[in-house]
Amino acid sequence: MIVSASRRTDIPALYAAWFAARLRDGEALVRQPYRPRSVVRVDLSAQAVDGVVLWTKNAAPFLPVLTALAPRPFYFQFTLNPYGAPLEPGLPELAERIDTFRELSSRIGRHRVVWRYDPVVLSERTPPDYHLEQFDRLVRELCAYTDKCVISFLDTYARNRRALAQHRLREASADEMNAVASGFAAIARERGLSVECCCEAGLTADSGVLPGRCIDAALLSRIAGRPLTVPRDSGQRPGCGCARSVDIGAYGTCGHGCVYCYANGSAERVRRNLAAHDPESPLLTGNIGE
Repeated sequence: MIVSASRRTDIPALYAAWFAARLRDGEALVRQPYRPRSVVRVDLSAQAVDGVVLWTKNAAPFLPVLTALAPRPFYFQFTLNPYGAPLEPGLPELAERIDTFRELSSRIGRHRVVWRYDPVVLSERTPPDYHLEQFDRLVRELCAYTDKCVISFLDTYARNRRALAQHRLREASADEMNAVASGFAAIARERGLSVECCCEAGLTADSGVLPGRCIDAALLSRIAGRPLTVPRDSGQRPGCGCARSVDIGAYGTCGHGCVYCYANGSAERVRRNLAAHDPESPLLTGNIGE
């Protein structure tokens, strides 16, 4: 079993103590996203877990508890975007997060820290040329600390449509997508990095960007030193190459406040869930009731 921690929220940044306690106790309870009264018990023991994929925009709070993951194979999907406020208001300054990225890589190895530039958002303030300039700057900062970058482009969902309109953010056209991706690939290639994409059907092979796998069984196999046979996750979007995993996060629990986020819903819901968090509870938010 591969554990995803988490596509739904930033566990390393916001719930590090909780996750360390869950690893210590060998289990977590997870509410079903659309059936919250239905709770699943997830075995987190070292014997049951083939690997852990951690998703974060700020790994600093997790650095003190890194050893809790042992002996489970793991790697990080670490998102570093150049936006800052007002698009990503709840994050530390970019320079601080770059330092964290470097420290994490130095401690666990560059092959276990995948950089994500995700999502590419277009606006009057962030046109394609802006992204090429910022990507070049970040590649120079990070190329010695990772092997690859995964990119994706903004998607509109019911939960983020109003916020996107308020900030005048828009999706990229096919031509814009391929121009930006081609530029990214060329910049990264000069510094020895590969660029992969996440579920971007509009990208052509000429872009130089390869289809990626966020939950990568092959990478976990190399980290573990043994082959992992895990089927593709049929529950993900068409074009997704991810291996099957069990996600232990919850929607509506991330306090970063990113404008483009599709996972949170209302700010009030996030505040309630953050207030209900108990680091010693087997659930991410709240406790089991009647």
